[in-house]
Amino acid sequence: MMKAFFLTVAALLAAGFGLRAEPINGIKAVVHDSSVTHWEVGERMVPAITQLRSQYAGQPEVLRKKLEEAERDNLDHLVENQLILHEFKGFNVPETILDKDVDKRVDDIIRERYYGDRMRLIKSLQAEGITFEKFRQNIRDQFIEVALRQKNVSSEIIISPHKVESYYLAHREDYKLEDEVKFRMIVLTNSVDVDAPPARKLAEELLSKLNEGANFADLAEIYSQGSRKEKGDSDWMQQKVLRKELAEAASSLKVGEHSGVIETHDPPAFYLMYMEDKRPAHYKSLGEVRDEIEKNLVLEEKSRLEKQWIAKLRKKTFVRYYY
Repeated sequence: MMKAFFLTVAALLAAGFGLRAEPINGIKAVVHDSSVTHWEVGERMVPAITQLRSQYAGQPEVLRKKLEEAERDNLDHLVENQLILHEFKGFNVPETILDKDVDKRVDDIIRERYYGDRMRLIKSLQAEGITFEKFRQNIRDQFIEVALRQKNVSSEIIISPHKVESYYLAHREDYKLEDEVKFRMIVLTNSVDVDAPPARKLAEELLSKLNEGANFADLAEIYSQGSRKEKGDSDWMQQKVLRKELAEAASSLKVGEHSGVIETHDPPAFYLMYMEDKRPAHYKSLGEVRDEIEKNLVLEEKSRLEKQWIAKLRKKTFVRYYY
């Protein structure tokens, strides 16, 4: 991790992407009597740096802004962690209880990731420049953060049925489904086998069989290529997501009818479609989306309560940023 971080940051600096060349252990913020260092912020940014460099390659100004945003977000998160840890110092919790949980988590990590070998863990930590004591401290801090967030945020969240229903009515358009179709399809493309019949010819032969009463699913299972090989059936799909040629065929078919040969050019292929069912545009019912809405409302309320709680901690704790 340490090596990857130095290489990534060095590459960004060399490319002129605007990361400030600060001392690795320079102070970024002070929270009461604890500090957040430049190194700690950078360490948290490694995944974001890699992702952003790939996402905004060739857009140096956009990349610079995104990196600055990521730096601020990670710094704020680390400051919040320190605020929570400082708040914990005001609680009278026997250290033996916390130590027991931390030791159990350490033992679980050693068993699950290091084959039960404590020395293997220690050597891995040393390779990353981390002491075992620091590793254990990080786990302890995580326990504290999760416990206090649960106590001050998650445990207070209750979403009433009325609130869910009100949200549904206010955002009903978000749950609208356009015309939907359920169909079977035979997909044919020209084979590299010189002895195989051309795809168009085979499609026309299969169409003749269908017109004579052959079972569409049986033909699909034998002849269809690609992802629709097994009987060629589909789940419900919104008609508008189908490619133009298939959407036009679907709109003209009645339930129980099959199409003629449908040709596409990019990529070149031939299709036969059988319409199993249709349903017109409609809204998902409240029952279908209740769980989804409740989860969204819980997340919104959690975010609101968390911001409110952190704001209270900031008011009663000394915090200073160094830019």
